[in-house]
Amino acid sequence: MDMLGYEFMQRAFWAGGLIGLIGPLLGVYLMLRRQVLMADTLSHVSLAGVALGSVLHWNPALSGFAVAIAGGLVIEQLRRSYRTYSELPVAIIMTSGLALAVVLMSLKQNLAKSFSSYLFGSIVAVSDTQLKLIAVVAAAGLLYFIILRRPLYSLTFDEETASIGGVRTGLLSFSFAVLTGMTVAAAMPVVGVLLVSALIVLPASIALRIASGFTAAILISVGTGLTGVYAGLTASYYINTPPGGTIALILLVFLLTVMALQKMVRRRSRRKLHHSQTI
Repeated sequence: MDMLGYEFMQRAFWAGGLIGLIGPLLGVYLMLRRQVLMADTLSHVSLAGVALGSVLHWNPALSGFAVAIAGGLVIEQLRRSYRTYSELPVAIIMTSGLALAVVLMSLKQNLAKSFSSYLFGSIVAVSDTQLKLIAVVAAAGLLYFIILRRPLYSLTFDEETASIGGVRTGLLSFSFAVLTGMTVAAAMPVVGVLLVSALIVLPASIALRIASGFTAAILISVGTGLTGVYAGLTASYYINTPPGGTIALILLVFLLTVMALQKMVRRRSRRKLHHSQTI
């Protein structure tokens, strides 16, 4: 049977496509705001939420979702308290989230074994409920970036100037933190806690190296993310490898290829310049 003839692969492609759309878009803003580690931090916080839900017999996906949003808000609040040490809130929340996850997992027998899908992702096991949650997050994220594109642009490049210009920077920053938490929690079934930042950051890293402007960076990042997700899913199906890791490795290959090509172009340009000067 064809790969897309299976219902679980259809759900996987839908889930991967939605996260491949909103994740890299968010990644561009995170990189430009120097908050690139926020995605990795919230993934650890979300894991603690999943563990909490399992211990209390709640829906683990929803509890992870809620705790990730709360974590984003706490990071933003701490960022405003430690303006001089902007990396400190990330370190505090990351270690706290991971410590809480470890403690909660120890409270319930056999819980750690079931966490492999959350750690490494299991996109082919995405349920209808998870797919609907991912769709809601992707739709909300797209509307957020479309409606607030101008104030977000100002906030991203100069928060102080944006505040002077009338942008409610505090409220906007907190809403951005909420969206980041939502996206990270939604991406966990796709690539897992350990690789969620790869799907958000790597396409943005590629885009910011080659884009000529902000809009171009957004388009390149999203295009790269979608290509990496679909290529990774296809490769993992045919060679039987973990989907999350395969997607992350393909995106890494994209980045290394771009860096190598840029290096070759610079060398060729220097040679041409040297040759023209010696004539």
